[in-house]
Amino acid sequence: MYEYTPHGVCSRKIQFDIDENDVVKKIVFVGGCSGNTQGVAALAVGMTVDEVIARVDGIQCGFKGTSCPDQLAAALKQYKESKA
Repeated sequence: MYEYTPHGVCSRKIQFDIDENDVVKKIVFVGGCSGNTQGVAALAVGMTVDEVIARVDGIQCGFKGTSCPDQLAAALKQYKESKA
């Protein structure tokens, strides 16, 4: 299980599992808008890391300049960099 501390959003932590084929197996947001974060997590499960990043990177929440989905993309990018 990997952990990421998001910035600029209501959620306080993103935890996720990735399998050996870079497919997302589980995502848990700690804090944030429960229904929205559960929905994003459920939709992303089964996608590859690159697919999730392509779909949610750059999504904004109001005037924050980021969002929980965008922070998920940041978490997954950090995961990819750690593997390189």
